[in-house]
Amino acid sequence: MIIDRLENATNYFPIHQLAPAAFHYLQNTDLATLAPGQYSIDGDNLFAIVQIYETLDPENEVMESHKKYIDIHYMVKGAELVGHALLKDHTVTKEYDEEKDFMLYSDEPTFFSKLETGTFMLFYPTDLHMPCLEINGKEFIKKVVIKMKV
Repeated sequence: MIIDRLENATNYFPIHQLAPAAFHYLQNTDLATLAPGQYSIDGDNLFAIVQIYETLDPENEVMESHKKYIDIHYMVKGAELVGHALLKDHTVTKEYDEEKDFMLYSDEPTFFSKLETGTFMLFYPTDLHMPCLEINGKEFIKKVVIKMKV
C-alpha cells in the first residue's frame, strides 16, 4: 500500500511496468472534465474508471481485495476516508468473483487514512481496502481508479 501526492508519482515508476503510463495518465489528462465511465489506456492491461458519488456511512461497508489488478485511487475533488488492512487470516464474506475481480471481507479495518484532492492510494492484491467513506457527513466526490494488471 502506498499513499502519496500525485506530484511525487515518479518515485513509484519502478514498482510496475505499467506504473509510468498510469501516473502519466493521471498527470496529463484533464480529469475534472471527464465524465463518469471507463477509459482505456492500454486495453485490459491498464484502464481508468472515473467515478462521481456521495460518500458512504462506514457502518454499512466492508473491505475488499483484488487479484488481477493493482488499484490506484486518485482523488480529483473532495475527500473520503479509506479503511485498510493487510490480508492475513481475514473472514471472507463473498468468495472471489473472477469476472469482477474482487472478494469481500467482514473484518474491521486495522486503520483509516484520508484520501483528499491531489492524493492517491495504491493497493496491491494483499491490501484490503474499504473506500468511499464519509468523513464528517455526506460529500459528493470525484475520483479516478486506475486498474493495472498484475
